[in-house]
Amino acid sequence: MSKNLEIALLCDFYGELLTEKQRDCIVLYYDQDLSLGEIAENTGITRQGVRDSIKRGEATLLEMEEKLGLCRRYRQMYQGLERITQEAKNISLLNDNYNSSAEIERSVKVILETVKEIGE
Repeated sequence: MSKNLEIALLCDFYGELLTEKQRDCIVLYYDQDLSLGEIAENTGITRQGVRDSIKRGEATLLEMEEKLGLCRRYRQMYQGLERITQEAKNISLLNDNYNSSAEIERSVKVILETVKEIGE
């Protein structure tokens, strides 16, 4: 994953733990793709102040992820749900090809509905 995407995702998880200035600068820089100069102009702080806020904010986000691992666990859960979905679909296909069982099909539907609920 690119650093830009990683920081933006970490900000979604831990952004409320940053100072307002850090959060604003990171959102403008990573989500809205503004330059340091543009952010400085919009926020009324120096370009160097913007850079410092971003760097401190990045360090805080990375530290929180290192300690808590919420983003990593979320990605693992999401990947697991994708694997479960694919396997349930494979079971359904096999069930259709061999001795179609209503009970197996019902179980597949329950699995897929549960995955959808968890993923929302």
